Amino acid sequence: MERGGGRGKRGGAGSGGDRGRGGGRGSSQGRSHVGPSQSGSQKSHIGTGHHSGRGGGTGSWGSGNCWGRGASFAQVVSQRPSVSPQQAPDPVVTEMQSLTLSEHVPPSSSSPENIGRLVPIKRSDVGTNAMRKVSLRANHFPINFMAEKMIWHYDVDIKLQRPHRDGRPLKKPQFDLSMIRNKLSLDDPINFPLEMTAYDGKKNLFSVVELPTGEFAVKLFEVSYVVSLKLVNGLKFSKDYLSGTGKVLSVHRDILQAMDLAMKENPKRYATQFSHQGDDLGRGIIACREPRYRLKPTSHCLALVLDYSVLPFTKPIPVIDFLKQHIYGFNINDFDRFADQVKEALKELKVYRTYLQFKQRNVIAGLANSARQISFTITDLKGNAPPRDVLLVDYFRDKYNLEITYKDIPCLDLGRNNHVPLEFCVLAERQRYPKENLDKNAEKQLRGLSLAPAKEREKIICELVRAKDGPCGGGIARNFGIAVDMNMTKVTGRVISPPELKVGVPGGRWTRIQLNNEKCDWNLVQKHVVEGKLIERWAVLDFTCSEFNCHQFITKLNGRCETLGIHMKEPLLYQAAAMSQLNNVNKISELLEGIKDRSYHKGKGHLQFILCVMATQHPGYKYLKWISETRVGIITQCCLSTNKMNDQYLALLAININAKLGGSNVELLRPLPGFESKGHVMFVGADVNHPGSKNSTNPSIAAVTASMNWPAANHYAARVRPQDPRTEKIQDFKEMCLEHLEAYVKLNKVGPDKIMIFRDGVSEGQFDMVLNEELSGLKGAFRSMNYFPTITLVVAQKRHLTRFFPETKEDGNSKGNVPTGTVVDTTVDDFSRFNFYLCSHFGSIGTSKPTHYQVLWDEHGFTSDGIQQLIYSMCFTSAQCTKPISLIPPVYYADLAAYRGRLYQEALMDWHSRASPASSSSSSSQSNTAAFDKALYKLCPNLENAMFFI
Repeated sequence: MERGGGRGKRGGAGSGGDRGRGGGRGSSQGRSHVGPSQSGSQKSHIGTGHHSGRGGGTGSWGSGNCWGRGASFAQVVSQRPSVSPQQAPDPVVTEMQSLTLSEHVPPSSSSPENIGRLVPIKRSDVGTNAMRKVSLRANHFPINFMAEKMIWHYDVDIKLQRPHRDGRPLKKPQFDLSMIRNKLSLDDPINFPLEMTAYDGKKNLFSVVELPTGEFAVKLFEVSYVVSLKLVNGLKFSKDYLSGTGKVLSVHRDILQAMDLAMKENPKRYATQFSHQGDDLGRGIIACREPRYRLKPTSHCLALVLDYSVLPFTKPIPVIDFLKQHIYGFNINDFDRFADQVKEALKELKVYRTYLQFKQRNVIAGLANSARQISFTITDLKGNAPPRDVLLVDYFRDKYNLEITYKDIPCLDLGRNNHVPLEFCVLAERQRYPKENLDKNAEKQLRGLSLAPAKEREKIICELVRAKDGPCGGGIARNFGIAVDMNMTKVTGRVISPPELKVGVPGGRWTRIQLNNEKCDWNLVQKHVVEGKLIERWAVLDFTCSEFNCHQFITKLNGRCETLGIHMKEPLLYQAAAMSQLNNVNKISELLEGIKDRSYHKGKGHLQFILCVMATQHPGYKYLKWISETRVGIITQCCLSTNKMNDQYLALLAININAKLGGSNVELLRPLPGFESKGHVMFVGADVNHPGSKNSTNPSIAAVTASMNWPAANHYAARVRPQDPRTEKIQDFKEMCLEHLEAYVKLNKVGPDKIMIFRDGVSEGQFDMVLNEELSGLKGAFRSMNYFPTITLVVAQKRHLTRFFPETKEDGNSKGNVPTGTVVDTTVDDFSRFNFYLCSHFGSIGTSKPTHYQVLWDEHGFTSDGIQQLIYSMCFTSAQCTKPISLIPPVYYADLAAYRGRLYQEALMDWHSRASPASSSSSSSQSNTAAFDKALYKLCPNLENAMFFI
């Protein structure tokens, strides 16, 4: 629903959201906006009776008796051994000592945490529950290799023959280092056969023949280098690793690296033949399919997992031609008028110089003076002639027999006083163009190309695996003894049953809702939400400049809220404003503070939320959210006046507002699988949002969400922190979790004795960090409090390459995708861990992408069926839509919260840079410092337990 100025990220069709991510490609996952309660905690009962309904006390989210009865923190802490002076008690303990906890179950003394480092657990069984089974094909291509094949691993070091005077090391991009390696093979093909080696462009080279070691001279682009080769070890392909049809026992990391590089060599060598073939997006940009692949050991075999992305690239065309296409109205004879646009368009692009006999990439550093104005000194290195000054125009005429046509326009600055006329430069191939810089038409076209239907995607993948420029083409893989089966792997999927849901009906009662058989969605026609909030004090902020009948819209929204059981009174205040006011932080602050104060006096109470109606998406949206949530303390709900104000849209907007204010839209009819016994459970989600790939100074944004009610477990709070750039470890994970625990105890008067943690955004190589730094740190904090909840930790991965395709029409849904609720935990799963793939959403657009769940730690004793059913059931509890989503809510909400933190960072950096009258470098430094100030991300107290982020 929130479409104020958001940057879209894989939004589901037919839905809204501050940012769309949920469904992924092929998902029609809905989005709207939901939010928090501002009412604070109220009294609740502590008893042993069964929960009838929602639970968690009579506070913001429900009523009824809590499950279980436990000792207070004061009682628990009093039994602790005395704390040494070096062990200061956690500050959260003091706050919670007078509160109660439900019963805890201490971990076994033989658990791994008491023995040594934590390691990912292994699966004890395979799931069997299924409504029906389906036959699928996975984009996993089995790999066979020649047993007992030897591969030699070498360390590569490339240096300048004549080092820099200041002693600084050689810094070359991978592309240039690969060219130096290729030149070595070209100079001595017998000792260094190119087709027998694979190089990572850094330090590692693998070969299927023994290479000479030592130092070797290579001259490239008139520069002399020394290439040092040192043997690391010899690797042997053992038949025990895999057989292609048997079970993988183990694959040495170096073996995998060697095979992976061998598969990458062929596409890398074809990269320089990249042409302008592709779908033209306009403005000198094309969309091309970029193969993505990796080698993956599975329980069936070692497999090549192959998929593709459709990405925008700049055309490899002459620079002047690119400028004519990219800049509207560009006229080279009126260059000065377009100079700023030219600088922005060419910033950091790589070019080749057409007058050279070899292809050397140079990065554009900026614009220099015109060719007619540039002169430089030529020195005879042999000393036969004195130094002389020469004009650039004369230099090109004398040395290359080239006449510069455009003498009066700026040249390109390629660094180190290397100035070249634009007409002699061609853009290098395979240069990614930022998606965020595409215009709306190009963005729409790119999205359409990316969302290929399942049948089309399967066909393209099968073509890529057979392509001559693909990973299986050429002779390199074959020389390494690798053979790839060109047929996809057949797997069996299980379609598990959806949960039973309840919604409200007129009269304050609830009823079980009927799900659609195929999509597993539901509608709210003649239905109520489970708990509709009474909305008495709210305001309207209209940015449409009277171009939209806002009063008619408010009347329709009021009516739709009433039919859903959400009682909304007339707004206390209506305020018109210009969209231009969103550009000024101070004006936004004054505007919101004024609305807040006037509404308080008029309504005799604090404002519940402001509905912000916008004419279009606007970059000032980030200022609005940052100011309202960290300074003013008001929930805002944004919507676009251009949306169709039909019944479905109004319903999504209404349930979003209801959830933001602490209401409950839909709940599971029965207790969550695995947690049927008494005792509170808290669900935690964690994610990190990193800055752009070329940004190494802005902070990463970490977010941790946690459920605040039980047993509904559908209301979440979020904590957001900036941290070191591009750091995946959540540096304040323990502190944010303890803050959530404190809030949970205050709201429910009882603490959770079971905690489920869902972690997003980490790869297999970071599992040790998650277990032995994030989880161990949290468990250590709990131990210091004599608090021992049982914990399960699950990683949810969306950035993987596995796709599933129905084998027959009967095995799929009406859109050609796998059915909703499809689980795969055999054949293509990771043989060494407790993991499975789940497609929990209905794929209506493109090709469905499952989520890969990996259970790293489990103190609850989940079976495969149990954890699969739990996660699938929770996917139905999203506060933003009436359908199951593709990612379990704790993680999905953490992703939204981290993105909200990114908006805060962008807003405060813009604000600081505009407010500082100092030089640009000083202003930039101050802005960057502010971006790491945690206080500037701190929410107003009344929003800390609110779902402000959806």
